Amino acid sequence: METQRKSSGDDHGGERGLLHTWKGYSCSVTPERLFLPGPVLQVALGTRHGVLLVEGGQVYSFGELPWKQSQATEPAKPTLEGVLSGQRVVAVAAGSFHSGAVTEDGGVHMWGDNSSGQCGLSGLSAVPNPTPVALLDSDTASPPTAPVMELACGEQHTLALSAQREVWAWGSGCQLGLSVATFPVWKPQKVEHLAGRYVLQVACGASHSLALVRCLSPQDVHRPLVDKCRQCNQLLFTMTDKEDHVIISDGHYCPLAAEPAEDGHGLEAPASLSQVLKTSPSEPALSFHAAASNPPAPAGGADPTQDSENEASAGSAASSGAPPASDSGPLAQHSGGVLFGVKGSPYPDEQAVKDYLKRLSENTQADQTAKATLLTSEGRLTTGSTLNSLVASCASAVGERVASTYEALSLKKMMNFYLPSGAARADGPVAGLTGFTGDNTADRVRQEDSTQAKKSSSTGDIREEEAEGLRRRLSLPGLLSQGRYAVHLLSSSYTLLLSPRLLRKAGRARMRAVALTPLGGAVPGTQELFPTLQTEVWSWGQGEHGQLGHGDSLARLQPLCIKSLNNKEVVRVAAGAHHSLALTAQSQVFSWGSNSSGQLGHMESPSTVPRLAKLSEGIRVWDISAGDRHTLLLADGDCILPIIYYSGLQVKEGADESHAKGAGQQEEGKEEEERVGGYTQQPVLLPFCMDLGYVSNVVAGGQRCVALSDRNVMGFIASLHELASVERKFYCKLCTIKTQIIRPLLELESLSSALSQTAMGLLHTLAGRFSLLCHLTGQHSASLTANLRRVRDVKSLLILDHASIFLDSYHEYCSAVGNFQVMGGFQTLTKPSLDFFGKNPELLKRLSECSEENPTMADFLVALFFLPTHHLHEYGRLLLKLATCFEVCSNEYQMLQDSCSKFEALAQLLKRKRKDADYTCHFWKSFPGKMTDSLRKPHRRLICESSNKALTLQNAGRFSVNWFIVFNDALVHAQFSTHHVFPLATLWVEPIPEENTVLYGLKVITPEETFNLLASSAMEKAKWLRSINQAVEQALSGAGQDTASVDSGLGQKLEPPVSRTASYTFYKDGRLKEATYEGHWLAGKPNGRGVLKWPDGRIYKGTFKNGLEDGFGEFWAPNKTLNKTDHYQGHWKDGKMHGVGTYRYASGEVYDGFFQDNMRHGHGVLRSGKLNTSSPSVFIGQWLQDKKTGYGVFDDITKGEKYMGMWQDHLRQGTGVVVTQFGLYYEGAFKDNKMTGTGILLSEDDTTYEGEFSDDWTLNGKGVLTMANGDYLEGSFNGEWGSGLKVAGSYFKPHLFLDTDKDKNRTVKLGRLCVRAEDKWKAVFEECWRQLGCEEPGRGENGTAWENIAVALSTNRQHIQDSPETLSLSHSRTLESLEVIPQHVGVITMERYHTIRLYLIKACDTPLHPLGRLLETLVAVYRMTYVGVGANRRLLPQAVSEIKSYLNRIFQIVRFLFPDLPEEGGLIPEPTTSVQDKKDPGSNDAPLESPKPGRVVSSSALLLPVLLPRLYPPLFTLYALEKEREDDVYWECVLRLNKQPDLALLAFLGVQQRFWPVSIPVLMPALGEKQQVLSSTKDVCFASAVETLQQISTTFTPSDKLQLIQLTFEEITKEVQALLKQDFLWSMDDLFPVFLYVVLRARIRNLGSEVSLIEDLMDPCVQHGEHGIMFTTLKACYYQIQHEKIT
Repeated sequence: METQRKSSGDDHGGERGLLHTWKGYSCSVTPERLFLPGPVLQVALGTRHGVLLVEGGQVYSFGELPWKQSQATEPAKPTLEGVLSGQRVVAVAAGSFHSGAVTEDGGVHMWGDNSSGQCGLSGLSAVPNPTPVALLDSDTASPPTAPVMELACGEQHTLALSAQREVWAWGSGCQLGLSVATFPVWKPQKVEHLAGRYVLQVACGASHSLALVRCLSPQDVHRPLVDKCRQCNQLLFTMTDKEDHVIISDGHYCPLAAEPAEDGHGLEAPASLSQVLKTSPSEPALSFHAAASNPPAPAGGADPTQDSENEASAGSAASSGAPPASDSGPLAQHSGGVLFGVKGSPYPDEQAVKDYLKRLSENTQADQTAKATLLTSEGRLTTGSTLNSLVASCASAVGERVASTYEALSLKKMMNFYLPSGAARADGPVAGLTGFTGDNTADRVRQEDSTQAKKSSSTGDIREEEAEGLRRRLSLPGLLSQGRYAVHLLSSSYTLLLSPRLLRKAGRARMRAVALTPLGGAVPGTQELFPTLQTEVWSWGQGEHGQLGHGDSLARLQPLCIKSLNNKEVVRVAAGAHHSLALTAQSQVFSWGSNSSGQLGHMESPSTVPRLAKLSEGIRVWDISAGDRHTLLLADGDCILPIIYYSGLQVKEGADESHAKGAGQQEEGKEEEERVGGYTQQPVLLPFCMDLGYVSNVVAGGQRCVALSDRNVMGFIASLHELASVERKFYCKLCTIKTQIIRPLLELESLSSALSQTAMGLLHTLAGRFSLLCHLTGQHSASLTANLRRVRDVKSLLILDHASIFLDSYHEYCSAVGNFQVMGGFQTLTKPSLDFFGKNPELLKRLSECSEENPTMADFLVALFFLPTHHLHEYGRLLLKLATCFEVCSNEYQMLQDSCSKFEALAQLLKRKRKDADYTCHFWKSFPGKMTDSLRKPHRRLICESSNKALTLQNAGRFSVNWFIVFNDALVHAQFSTHHVFPLATLWVEPIPEENTVLYGLKVITPEETFNLLASSAMEKAKWLRSINQAVEQALSGAGQDTASVDSGLGQKLEPPVSRTASYTFYKDGRLKEATYEGHWLAGKPNGRGVLKWPDGRIYKGTFKNGLEDGFGEFWAPNKTLNKTDHYQGHWKDGKMHGVGTYRYASGEVYDGFFQDNMRHGHGVLRSGKLNTSSPSVFIGQWLQDKKTGYGVFDDITKGEKYMGMWQDHLRQGTGVVVTQFGLYYEGAFKDNKMTGTGILLSEDDTTYEGEFSDDWTLNGKGVLTMANGDYLEGSFNGEWGSGLKVAGSYFKPHLFLDTDKDKNRTVKLGRLCVRAEDKWKAVFEECWRQLGCEEPGRGENGTAWENIAVALSTNRQHIQDSPETLSLSHSRTLESLEVIPQHVGVITMERYHTIRLYLIKACDTPLHPLGRLLETLVAVYRMTYVGVGANRRLLPQAVSEIKSYLNRIFQIVRFLFPDLPEEGGLIPEPTTSVQDKKDPGSNDAPLESPKPGRVVSSSALLLPVLLPRLYPPLFTLYALEKEREDDVYWECVLRLNKQPDLALLAFLGVQQRFWPVSIPVLMPALGEKQQVLSSTKDVCFASAVETLQQISTTFTPSDKLQLIQLTFEEITKEVQALLKQDFLWSMDDLFPVFLYVVLRARIRNLGSEVSLIEDLMDPCVQHGEHGIMFTTLKACYYQIQHEKIT
């Protein structure tokens, strides 16, 4: 507000914080103005002194300051506390004779009288100057001192509220709330009893303390709290698990926490302890526990049992909240007995469970004290943690009906006794129904009767005083039977019994629970921003005047909640010397305590429970303060200027002297004063308050009064006051409406019969929204009041920063009112309202401010419920008013202006919404009844309708009636008796061009119908087109409920998008009947991503095109018989599965492969069996229209057989091969799934049968059986192989007669009767060609193929990006590089050849590329064929030819993509002109081939490097099996010969001695050093060559292996040249023994297999070159080694 501060030097204080002080209330009193150097921010008053906080943080003291050494002669003049000048003080406090200040960083400074330790400094009786006091937090290690927010000072004690919202205390007396043995307490200590709670404010009386505490939210209840006693470290709770219930007991007795005997600073108890116990019907004054079974008698010698008998009392007796002390003793047997002990263990959260349940019920009424959900009557479940969380968790299940555990309580007896006549209502303040004792001695109970009745009636008066509506409680019919009383879950020792039966009962849905107070904040998120209204007031200390408010005059050593103030929305508390005040959000003042001078504002004297101060109607108090014997109230009057009321003692001049007589004569003085001056009967208006200007605070203390006021600069202060005042008034009005209209209405018995269930639900929603709005207003008014009392600036106005919360709340509320109105709710409420409010509804008339002529009851109700929306204009008006106080260019002006326009805009919108609701409501009245019921929806609003024939259907029948109605969510086409609803989200409308024959036509497209509408004129056509389009646009934008009426959008031309997202349920017969689609649309058809669900449980989720599934998608179809679901994931086309996909059948089978027209078609794998991991069979091969047809491999895991051959209609048909796990091998013909016809059967030991078969493994007909040694049988055979064959034929033993011709014919040629390699896996290759856009291999456009590859890559990549976890970084780089199409036409040079080779390596590396996919599939089928049972050595030839056929067929595709690539065996010329020398090893060529002039193109050179590594394991296994015997012989020889040292072996192999290395270089010693080759040296000669050769096992392709062999030769040559020191040419005779030595020393295990593999797969063009010769040498070595032992 810097902009407004004018300097007025003569005025000392400028315009803010002007200080006025006076005493008493008589007419003659005039306030005196105190002048200070700056605006006063805060005043605190003691008995005879005061402390002032001035802007800038300076502190001044005035009055009598006896602790100052040099007391000034003029005591009234404010003096600066210089010690604090360096500190920036933010708050001050004054006790009777001491003061305190809080600095900006949370430090505390105290000074004044310290005789009782109230300054927190030991050893000093008085502290002359402000001295720092530290709050040392022992619990937490990190911040040693707790920063403080505010202080409160009493007569002998001080309280501090820390930033953690914990209360600290020091000084003397039970008002500290500490469990300590001796007073004074010099060192600030935490009040443990309030730990874990959020304390909002503290106040100190002379000898009592008050705290305003935020109610626990459900989240707090679940916080883990202390479950061990801090004094003795014992568990606080025990749980015993009985069969049908759990007993939770907190009978913990802590000897350390028990209260010590009185000492000098202890309690000023009225009599000895035992007397208190015997005489008082309430709980004991000292905090001791009746201990477990036989406790030692506590101080004072009271007997625990007697104590408990005396403990039943009304009022707040029970509210000590003490945990019971014993689990045994006479009381434990009575289910009704509650033990009230005063609590010694310092644990918080007594309120927790009660509170949590209260909120669960969604019914916490702002003003309703007793509820069916309070857990115990007044006596609460004390103590925190385990018990709380346990009860809370039970409670959350039990919800509303925790009530009435008849298993645990005998309620009946208690009810009859304790609830005479009127007290039996559950709605009075709980105080009426408190503590019970169940005792079998009835007479003892009767003795208490009189006291009970008396206390009950006194609390009853409160009820009489309050407005009628405040007492009302929601009747929840469903709960009445469950006990409507606030007595629940009581049992001895607070043992809690929750039976499973009750929990089950509670689980049922509630009937009618209306939320009339929101949980937490009004709106989610407001909890922390807005001041809370859900508060409790806790009090403790001396109570002889009733100042604790618990209904008695006993002292309390621990903080205790004042039950009757729960749900009263207390926002501020104040404490006088012996009385207390509480200010509520509804601007009411409750007072209690000493009323000796009328300071309570009512006539009850003294009042031990809070009562309302008597103020005339319409006076709204917003600040309170209490002095020794008087009370000041600051209130709103009729004008904006605040008014001040005074209640209490009249102070005459010279009365000060009487006060100074000293403590001994105080009583006498008191009487004298009363004689002299008298006092007020009820608060009186101070006549001079209007002259003080805009008062922002009132302060009372001692006998003095102070008011702080502001001048109204530029109208700013007045506007702030007006804003706050208007809000308070509005809140009071809303509360009145809530309590006097809404709640009584909801409670009416006739309501449920009058309203339909829908209307009932809407009414409850409306009531809930109203309540939220009311709560928000209350919070806002509290925040505005706080702003007035403190900062008075614009920055902290919540309505600016959090305007959206207000706007949303109003918006939602208005929608709720509109919805209820549209459904005819206010009409149906007429009758119940008339019953209730009578024929003359004065109350309604007054509250609703209805302006209509002769209004009906419905008009009243509509006006009443729309009333809150008028308040938006008030907000707008007041914000604008505030804005005018600022410069137009300032930020504040801008903020206020913006907020103002927001509220005005919303007001306009809500006005329009109300108009829409009215329009719609009238429309339904005129609409034919039967249709109304089905079409009338709460959120549906009418936009326009064609009853005036403005719109007709084209080609409609002559007598047909077509009525078109546009709502904000649908277009309805109504006919005589039927109607059809078209949701707007899926409605497209377009004008039909005028040149067509149709005049003024509109074409309407919906997902299942398209029809033309004719308008009566061009204007009508434009109107309807605009209305429908606008409605569609708003329905799509989600603003469907805020549609403006037609005329509002004249200026704007809205075209809703053709493409949109919406949900729709199909209704016409067909594939989609009753299916619901949710997703993207394009002109009436599903298009893009979406989900389609059928009612029978089928679901499709994926992409659509023109209304059909197309692209990638998932599909689920439930299988009713198996009670499981089929699941397909893959590609679709035109609504059918088409392309590659995976289908998981409910039976457990999984098909992975290609589909066409919803059928398995093309190449696919089917795994069958219960569990895929151990699937008993796998088929991989070709499918034709859902059947296995063509070549396929079937692995029958259960039988241990594998079939590789042709299929037809799921049957083996044609040629095929079967191998079994026992080594049998069959190849031949199959028919109808059996081996039938000619075939060859070999067993493991080479016994062979060749001939006719009739069934699996069954020989039948002519054939030849050859034994392993060459003998054979020829004839006719019959029987199953392996189980005795019948033979008729001849036996031959061929090598007896050297009939060589015959012998040659005997060897069986395998492979003739199996499928040719070229015929295998045709479907896989066809699919690849199809992906490249060719119908048949090789036929198609090269360009198209490349385009298809690019498309496949980008779509697949897009699909994968949706689930990026599958894509590694390197993989995505590969994809990016592949999306660049390489140059694929033009002459092939070496360079281009390399580019092609690299491209192929990358392409084959990703399955997203057609070539990569092909390769992946081939690898899969190859492994399926040759792994497992298929690892049979007889299959080796087929395995090799299969690889060769792959190479040819892939090469064909590569040549199609790169048409200029020469065919197999063609040459690519070298780029260099000179022909390189054949022997030049330094050729810059790729290391794949040996260099030669030009490059021979071959499929193996290009593709083997990509293909073979993946197929190597199964292939090499076959080689190893085939060569097993030879390799064994070879290996034995290698091992034997390797035992010899180098020289011996060289000699043995016949290596010429000139090649023997005499010495060889050693690695370790210094360079150049040689090691002598000794006769014993082993494994050092030709070591590098040996190492090179050993690497042969680590390579895959023949070309790599040959390369290594060449390198080995080069290594040998190098070593020999070094020996001979000259160039040297090998002859084979010289070379062979040396190479043989290297081969032996290399010890390659499966050399035979390596040799065979190279031989079978090496590039034909290499055979006769240098590599060929070297390979032959290696082969020769292998054979030589095998036969070495013969040598």
